[in-house]
Amino acid sequence: MGFANKLAQLLKPMRWFNSQLKSSLLAILGFPATSHDLQEDRIEHIRELMLDELGEFGHVHYPKVVRHVLYATDAQALWFVRSEVLMVLGALHGERIARKKISYISIQFKGLLPKGLTSRSSSLTP
Repeated sequence: MGFANKLAQLLKPMRWFNSQLKSSLLAILGFPATSHDLQEDRIEHIRELMLDELGEFGHVHYPKVVRHVLYATDAQALWFVRSEVLMVLGALHGERIARKKISYISIQFKGLLPKGLTSRSSSLTP
């Protein structure tokens, strides 16, 4: 388990625990997962991807960005934190690799956001 995952486990908001507990109990009782539960799982997956990319470097040098990722309340909040994560990844890996990593993270938002918030292709990006 990476540093970011350990940090996330220590600092994760209680709402995640409640959601996971409810999902687990419903699964034990034989009830299928709801779309809300699946959406929460996807949001947590995106959060973990961001934290993994930030790693120890992000925690040490950009703790405010790590906190923004940890405490983003929904998919839209995580979407807007991407620019901050891009800044940190650019400092760590350079802009080209950072954009590639953010592009992969952005794909994970498919179906979680209103159409107006999703990335659009641009002739300005290589």
